[in-house]
This record gives sequence, C-alpha cells and structure tokens, in this order.
Amino acid sequence: MSLRVIAGRARGRRLKAVPGRGTRPIMDRVKEALFSIIGADIRSAAFLDLFAGTGSVGIEALSRGASHALFVETDRAALGTIRENLRRAQLTDKARVVRRSAFAILDDAPDKHYDFIFVAPPQYRGMWLKTLRSLEENPAWQDPACLVIVQIDPKEFEPELDFVRLQLVDQRAYGRTMLLFWRFASQSTQPRTVSLPARPVHDRCFSR
Repeated sequence: MSLRVIAGRARGRRLKAVPGRGTRPIMDRVKEALFSIIGADIRSAAFLDLFAGTGSVGIEALSRGASHALFVETDRAALGTIRENLRRAQLTDKARVVRRSAFAILDDAPDKHYDFIFVAPPQYRGMWLKTLRSLEENPAWQDPACLVIVQIDPKEFEPELDFVRLQLVDQRAYGRTMLLFWRFASQSTQPRTVSLPARPVHDRCFSR
C-alpha cells in the first residue's frame, strides 16, 4: 500500500511502510477525514502518537502545523520506519521518537501538555480499551482540553463502557475503520466538545 503525506508542509511526500504485517497503516481517505474533523485546531498543537506504526498520523499532524509530536513504539522495525519517514518529510526537528510501551508512558505523568492523543493499537486484543483505562486511572493525563482519538475496527466497539472521566463525544465509521473521539470531564464543568462537521456517508476503506 502506498503511503503519503496528504497536506501541509510535507504534502505529497511518500512514506515507507513497516516491513512485515505487524502494523496496519491508516488509509488516506480515513486520515484525510480525521484531519478535516480536527481542522485548524492542529496548528501549534502537541500531538501524541501511541502505537505509532509508520508514524504517518503524527507526521500528517506535523505537516499541517502541529508544533511537536511524540511517537511511541516498541517494535524496532517500526521505530526505524518512523525515523526514516520523518527524515523523508523533513520534520525531524519537531519530533521525538521513543521506544517504550504506550502503557508505561501512560503510567507516568506526561512530559508536557498534549492537545491530541492518537490511539491505534493492534486489532482484536482489547488494547484500545486498556489504553483508555490507563488514561481514566491516571489524573495527570486528564486535561479537558485534550482530545483522545481511537482508531479501531467497528467489530471491536463496545457501546456500554463504565468510564467516569472519559466521555465519548463523537464517533465516525468509514467501512472497516471506526474513529472514536473522547474528552475528559472536568470536575467543575463539562468538557467542551469539538466542532464536528456533518457526518459523512460511510466510505469504503480499510482499518489500520
């Protein structure tokens, strides 16, 4: 599958795929829809890409104006691919790549404020729910201004979840890909919701 940066400073740059079948790169149509939803809020934002894979989502964020992105991965081949893709996109200066478990990252306090947290773990292992529970259990991450975006196969979705601080503010389905948007509830006020465009007709595309 061909990977590329869709828009912004690195528009049109081709990205490398991770060797093997251990990652599921996001399809261009889903990535474009995601960043259309985020809109201008990506400018000057800090972006956390957990289970980063090829790094294409965090790289797209940087290309569109994010000020910083942290890429978190454990796989050696994926880490090398992320660094190569940052080099191809000429965005290395705005990025940090770390070899560490996403859950270890979330067990600690964040190194900085993140405006967006993108979660796209391996499918059918319940890791997306484990990631959300880690965020739910660590108050240091619970910033109502942060938008948590989860990418899963629709078959993985569980509509009845017992979160207290995390609130599902929107969900979109594109064929075999579902995007879930979560915010943290403030203790004193309800979380602000993102301004989302009208729901698109479901596209035919595939999941990560």
